[in-house]
Amino acid sequence: MSAPNSPPPGTQILGTFASLLGLLGIFLYFTGWIYRWAYFGWFSLEINRLDLPLRSFLFVPIQVFCGDFGAFLRTFLALVAVAFAIQFTLWILSPLPSYSIVSQSKRKFHQKFQFLGLLVRGIPEALRKDLIAVIWLLIILFWLARIQGSIDARRDAVNDSSTLPVITLVLPEKQIAIGRNPEDVFTDPSLKGYRIIGETKLLEELRGKETNDSKVNPPRVWRLLIQNNNWTYVFRGLSPQSAENERPAILAIREDKEGQLMILAPDVPQSQ
Repeated sequence: MSAPNSPPPGTQILGTFASLLGLLGIFLYFTGWIYRWAYFGWFSLEINRLDLPLRSFLFVPIQVFCGDFGAFLRTFLALVAVAFAIQFTLWILSPLPSYSIVSQSKRKFHQKFQFLGLLVRGIPEALRKDLIAVIWLLIILFWLARIQGSIDARRDAVNDSSTLPVITLVLPEKQIAIGRNPEDVFTDPSLKGYRIIGETKLLEELRGKETNDSKVNPPRVWRLLIQNNNWTYVFRGLSPQSAENERPAILAIREDKEGQLMILAPDVPQSQ
């Protein structure tokens, strides 16, 4: 017979379900945020500057867990590892019974980290198990999302594997310091009236290479990274032979509603 003040079984089930759903949402949001932090960080963009909708972070973990076979395999191995880590942590942090014989390594651990044992014993056992499980899950989700974010960023930076669209921007004259005049693509535009701070070689490297060119080796292709907060971020794709630590330079172009034209394509159009 249930206690007079105890809630009905249905209410307890709904409460437990709501708690699990809330915890799942936290894990998904955390994974999505870390993935995008790693992805855009690979391109040297700070995620806090991008006004990304909060709901989008809840769908990104699908790419982290099931994006491809490699991601699925890493997720499976991570779940096995985290289950082992949780059990091992609970065992190593459990109090030492005075009457039983325990492994020497566990006894040495308790002697070396006595403060940790005292701290753990101050936490109720049920809460201690949940806390250890959450900490290990957050650690493994962090590394899964970070690894997948870096892998996907590298994939999108390389022309042969990129899923980002090819871009053509038509901008008003004098909006940016680099670019080609469509009527005379072989002449560098004048930089009169502009000032420069920083590395001049970056500007020199980009001037004269603002248009796509499939005849050079490697082919030159400009792609759209993201359009956000009235800024358009574009970059020149990398060659498959580029070094793993090579990063493309990102151009951040402020949008101008007057006279700006953006053309996107899934790939470089083939000449007819």
